[in-house]
Amino acid sequence: MPALDPGGLQLPFDLWSLSRSILNCMYSGLLYFTAFLASASVFPGHGGASISAASAQYLLGLGIADVTGPVVETNMMGYANLAQTDTGLHLRQRARAWIVADASDPSSRVVYINADIAMGDTGVRRSIVNALSAQYPNLYSAANIALGSTHQHSGVGGYLENLLPQVTSLGRVKETVEAIVNGTVLAVQRAHDSLAPGVLRVGNTSVVDGNRNRSPTAYLANPESERAQYEYDQDKTLSLLRFEDTSGNARGFLSFYAVHGTSLYENNTLVSSDNKGMAAHLYEYMVEPNTMPGNNTFVAGFTQSNVGDTSPNTLGAYCESPGQPWDGLPCEAEHSTCGNKTEDCHGRGPGFRISDFESNRIIAQLQVDGAKTVMDQGSSLAQVSGTVKSVHVYLNMSYHSFTLANGSTAQTCPPALGYGFAGGTSDGPGAFDFIQGDNSSQPQNPFWELVKGAITPYPPPEQVACHYPKPILLDTGYANTPYPWSPHVVDIQILKIGNFVILVMPGELTTMAGRRMRDAIRTKLISNGVLGDDAYVVVAGPANTYGHYIATREEYSVQRYEGASTLFGPFTLEAYIDKYSSLVPYLGDTDLGDPSSDDAPPDLSAEAISLQTGVIVDHPPLGKNFGNVLKDVSGPYTAGQTVFAQFVGANPRNNLRLEQTFLTVDKLSGSEWSTYRTDSHPSTIYQWERTSTVLGTSTVNISWTIEDGTPSGTYRLTYSGDAKSLLGKITPFTGTSSTFTVS
Repeated sequence: MPALDPGGLQLPFDLWSLSRSILNCMYSGLLYFTAFLASASVFPGHGGASISAASAQYLLGLGIADVTGPVVETNMMGYANLAQTDTGLHLRQRARAWIVADASDPSSRVVYINADIAMGDTGVRRSIVNALSAQYPNLYSAANIALGSTHQHSGVGGYLENLLPQVTSLGRVKETVEAIVNGTVLAVQRAHDSLAPGVLRVGNTSVVDGNRNRSPTAYLANPESERAQYEYDQDKTLSLLRFEDTSGNARGFLSFYAVHGTSLYENNTLVSSDNKGMAAHLYEYMVEPNTMPGNNTFVAGFTQSNVGDTSPNTLGAYCESPGQPWDGLPCEAEHSTCGNKTEDCHGRGPGFRISDFESNRIIAQLQVDGAKTVMDQGSSLAQVSGTVKSVHVYLNMSYHSFTLANGSTAQTCPPALGYGFAGGTSDGPGAFDFIQGDNSSQPQNPFWELVKGAITPYPPPEQVACHYPKPILLDTGYANTPYPWSPHVVDIQILKIGNFVILVMPGELTTMAGRRMRDAIRTKLISNGVLGDDAYVVVAGPANTYGHYIATREEYSVQRYEGASTLFGPFTLEAYIDKYSSLVPYLGDTDLGDPSSDDAPPDLSAEAISLQTGVIVDHPPLGKNFGNVLKDVSGPYTAGQTVFAQFVGANPRNNLRLEQTFLTVDKLSGSEWSTYRTDSHPSTIYQWERTSTVLGTSTVNISWTIEDGTPSGTYRLTYSGDAKSLLGKITPFTGTSSTFTVS
């Protein structure tokens, strides 16, 4: 088979306001016998497969669980915008897990986790690995567990380990971290318990309208001869690994397609899972329409690929500048500006005239359609065969020296971000006088030159030279107070499932960087005799560690957002190609032992700062009780209309209701009520508003937009909340609207 083409700083000291202004404009811009007993299920409950597994090549397990953190009063992760504090819930975040074990040697297995989070994280992954390795000794470890992400920008923040991405969330948010860790572990446990003999198949299709290159001028800096090999300036290939039982029935899939999780803009404050989480929900609902989300057994995986310069805002970037002569015109191409400013340049999704939620649905559905095209081919897809292996090492990217293909020596650099990083992108523009595509060697605005030294140390000459031609704005590699601002050590990992190979990347590869990475590793796999010409290689990331972007050297020279956010300097991509290539022999049949590795990064959890205040107390208004209806439904209703009710509320941070729901739409059947919809359905919205901080009062709005095909009948809305007393006791309660009819 041919190779594929497949935020803002706010500091708790005197620089508070100044730092907030700067980083508000930044857009973001992690024993064989025992193994046999535990995995082959000689005994029930230990892996889910029967003794007949020995006749199958693989044991397959799939699982899903809820990882939604606090849906109010918490900064959201992705846009690094202080103003984007969540106010409710549109769609719950999920972690989905796939386990593949070699049936003849069940201890040889891999776990791929695709979580509805913005990126993988070293600390979160460490906690997940520790929990699973303790529960399943000698089965799961740092070597075979990969924490991938959908790279969505509308989830709950405060979970990354380093300081820089924590700042807008006022530090580490314990509740977010615990939700992600515990939910992900549960997803893997469910996958482990479902292990059964099965078959893997692979295929791909093109999803042409699902993405767009948001930095086309940087892409053009790549050699013309290289660009001529490809039809598009972003990858249109959706690659899919189909999981089926021994009878050929599909149990789920894991797909790879490059498109940013920025369909929902930074003005959205409802926690959601953007286009890939929506795609997963739509596909799972299509297969199991009578099963509540999260309880499904069919698991649909829409994971991220070389996402760096892709956008779901496929209509392009336009100026939104009322009263200006350039209003409505395309943004200036090289710098993505409108009137020499970045603020008004916004990408437009395919449903922008309706809403960004409609754009989100369209991009999700395009991926669903692509996945279905491949899945429908069933047994005609190429069957995956071969051993299951994994390899993992740590790599310190600060001044890492290595040899280039031409024999010369190159090195990476300690982390630093350039001025183009603060310029943002058309998916989330920056502010002030920061723009993309400025790598001038002339001094920047003197004011910002002064300010940057107050936020991070001025870069020493060797750092300036190492990152050249990037003009450094934030020298995060030298900022270690109160703890490191950026990672220096990243996870390097490859998962081999027969002839299907996943390059688990600690960052966002651009389109061309991803192509070079895949081609280089595929060539190495074949030349080393590890795999034959049917080698199928995909990129997955950002996963395990968030090392920001990975641009080609040519794109780096342009210093648009992706180049300016290439954290470890111009040779970042080449360093990764070199390191991943060096691990290829360890995927072969010969046991070479463990590859050499740099030291693991330090555990920063004990040093983490958290400035987010807890819930103090909840009170109902005078004369009211929690759950009382303040504004009732007013039906009857028909499909397309929205049902709304408002209740006396309490802070949902008191109970995240993981694996549960804050609301239900109930349907009357005879004399019994049954749940028809929950907060895991995109047709419902849960919104919370604090009406008095002093009195501790709040309201909850619940709405349901009635879908086509909704059965006629009698319904009601139910709100489930939890109130905290002044003494700290948390008490659950419910509220119910009047009944209404749908016809």
